[in-house]
Amino acid sequence: MRSLGRGASFVYVIVAYVIATAVAYGVAAAMGDESPLVTALVADLVATVVIFVAGTIADNGSLYDAYWSVAPPLIAWYWLATAESTANGTRQALALIVVVVWAIRLTSNWARDWPGLEHEDWRYTNLYENGPKHVMRLTSVMLFPTLIVFVGLLPLRSALSEGSNDVGVLDWLALLVGIGASVIEYVADEQMRRFGRTKQPGEIMQTGLWRYSRHPNYFGELAFWVSLWLFGLAADAGWWWTVIGPLAMLAMFVFASIPMLDDRSRERRPAFAAYEARTSALIPLPPKRT
Repeated sequence: MRSLGRGASFVYVIVAYVIATAVAYGVAAAMGDESPLVTALVADLVATVVIFVAGTIADNGSLYDAYWSVAPPLIAWYWLATAESTANGTRQALALIVVVVWAIRLTSNWARDWPGLEHEDWRYTNLYENGPKHVMRLTSVMLFPTLIVFVGLLPLRSALSEGSNDVGVLDWLALLVGIGASVIEYVADEQMRRFGRTKQPGEIMQTGLWRYSRHPNYFGELAFWVSLWLFGLAADAGWWWTVIGPLAMLAMFVFASIPMLDDRSRERRPAFAAYEARTSALIPLPPKRT
């Protein structure tokens, strides 16, 4: 399967995702709409297992990469379809705009750079060293991020389906933060893409947004999940507890993703230690004087 070219790899991914979506739809239809949160979670997990099976056949955990941005708009659509009649239509539109813009940008960014099934993310191969390959692929590579993303999406249930407050300042702030998040991610990724075309071995990206943060793309990603929480809070203050969504994302970035990337850079790039010492890990800040 790894011998497939890039075009055939995309076809394989698309077929796998269509099947996963169809299976998830069947599960949701069978469970009914009495508990949309539970139904969405179960369908989401079943779809993840389908992608795991496809990834096992291809022997490539990177088949999951697009799931991060493909699943949220589908879940949002389901919650919109099961919304209470009192849900505010304007807020629904604003929240959907943020989700769709984010999903299109992130999925297209993945599609531009993905080399095909001949390549698997080094972070996944490193994880396989911690246990049986298929177990680690199912749990750490796929189920864990599926659960993290679902927790991050919880505020959308309030914003799209249950909250009935009038649209106010908090909604417009959420829109600004959400669109700003996608802009930050886009700029950071484009700056890194341009740098990658000319970089020399061991060279570090430390201009543009990367001068102020070692991971500005993660900062933009975190801001997106904060915007969803703001929408949920604006719809119904009783959903304040869904702040666990952005907090879970923050914990994943701070305790897993950032250390893993920084450790690799430290090993491969001699100048990284000095860059690390003067540059914020996540939140863009003026560089420290060293």
